[in-house]
Amino acid sequence: MSKVSRIIRHAIASPMTLRRLLPKAAMQRIEEEIAKSEKSHSGEIRFAVEVDLDAGQILRGVTARKRAIDTFSQLRIWDTEENTGVLVYLLLADRQLEIVADRGIHKKVGDDTWSNIARQMEKQFAEGDFEGGVLAGIRSITALLTKHFPASSTNQNELSNKPVVM
Repeated sequence: MSKVSRIIRHAIASPMTLRRLLPKAAMQRIEEEIAKSEKSHSGEIRFAVEVDLDAGQILRGVTARKRAIDTFSQLRIWDTEENTGVLVYLLLADRQLEIVADRGIHKKVGDDTWSNIARQMEKQFAEGDFEGGVLAGIRSITALLTKHFPASSTNQNELSNKPVVM
């Protein structure tokens, strides 16, 4: 895809796009699913969505992966007790999803697992089911975190469960 077509796609994306694809009620259900998830493991899951990038970012070659890594840092997802934070980042204008995991869980799971979860989510997005895709992804991440980092009696919520709109 050319930079010009990407700039145009990002320019026409708007907050209305977000409200149409992930309305307030869907964002609430995502928050509830994260809260439910975190009762079964000691990890932390954050969901962040960004509608678009500005033309300068696109001209500099900023990718969804780069923005996800920046967002992981900005939201301090790396700052959990067991290094088990996971970010699910969606760049709506590009319809791209990235999962960034802290080193504690990443070394037990690896790139292929995260890519497989992301591709499954993107398949649901392609069918127009953004909420279902996000919820399914959170459930898949929950299974991994529960397996590798089960909840303990001192389990605490270290990061907000509320979805972030960048």
